[in-house]
Amino acid sequence: MSTAMPALVNYSREPFSVELREVPVPEIGETDVLLRVGAVSICGSDLHQWSGSHSWPVNYPCILGHEFAGTVARAGSRVSRFRDGDRLVSETAAVIDEASPMSRRGLYNLDPSRRGFGYGVDGAMTQYVRVPERCLHGIPDSLPFQRAALTEPCCVAYNAVCVNGRVRPGDSVLVLGPGPIGLLCAKMAKLSGAGLVIVAGLPADKFRLQVAHGFGADVTLEGGVPEYISEIGDGMGVDIAIDASGASATLQIALQAVRPAGQIIKVGWGPQPLQFSLDPLVHKNVTLTGSFSHNWPVWERVISMLSSGQVDVDPVISRVAALPDWLGCFERMHAGEYVKAVLTP
Repeated sequence: MSTAMPALVNYSREPFSVELREVPVPEIGETDVLLRVGAVSICGSDLHQWSGSHSWPVNYPCILGHEFAGTVARAGSRVSRFRDGDRLVSETAAVIDEASPMSRRGLYNLDPSRRGFGYGVDGAMTQYVRVPERCLHGIPDSLPFQRAALTEPCCVAYNAVCVNGRVRPGDSVLVLGPGPIGLLCAKMAKLSGAGLVIVAGLPADKFRLQVAHGFGADVTLEGGVPEYISEIGDGMGVDIAIDASGASATLQIALQAVRPAGQIIKVGWGPQPLQFSLDPLVHKNVTLTGSFSHNWPVWERVISMLSSGQVDVDPVISRVAALPDWLGCFERMHAGEYVKAVLTP
């Protein structure tokens, strides 16, 4: 094994401070695995760090990439569940306080000290990544790495819709934002029995809205959400509104579109001030639910869904490319021309 490897490094808070660099192959501890990366998917948060538009602290310089799968290259002396050559996917909670109240409840994704791959510690847009054994799940030979790399965003959507959400058969569901998480939320809502799934975006989202039609959406909209919602069913609004947009303003649309006693699930980050009143939340008696990340049982369920074909992520994989082609993938995802790109280091 070489002692150096190419890696996609985010080295500064300044916009577009990302480049390929030669870095050392990481050392591992007793309870770590050195994972040979088979595929790593590009997330919207990677794009935000690349463009300097993110709202979370980053430990610069940091290798990007937190949606990944690969094989064990070397296991630490106290690793008991995996051995060389095993095919694995990794969760994102790279650093947690295992004694914290949240971790003790199994909700380590909500541990305030949690740090993730790609911003808190080095991620997987490289050839080898150091991963704690507790983060790893086995995957079958039948699940290709390029699909397995999408386990993490599928888990975000599953946790939002199937754990934190209350979608019931026959419900009407509105998804705001046709990015990867929004499309996967639409899929999870349909699998949960939603009778009508509406995915809404902007004219610039034309390609992603086309993908949505084959991925759980019954209706797609380029704007005009409140007008459309007022014409369906009893006109009172949708049962569930899922805000998967990266802007705060969409929460206001969700408040307009959801019916009294309905639910809004907010899974998209929006660092901008709201600039509008939350009084409709009170007046409508609406439940506003935040959803962040995922935990062990969510991963096990999603791996089962991907392995069985219950969730086929191929429609959202727009390109599979080698690591040196990262910039074109970032640019086309940022422009909405790709839904998801996967890199194969």
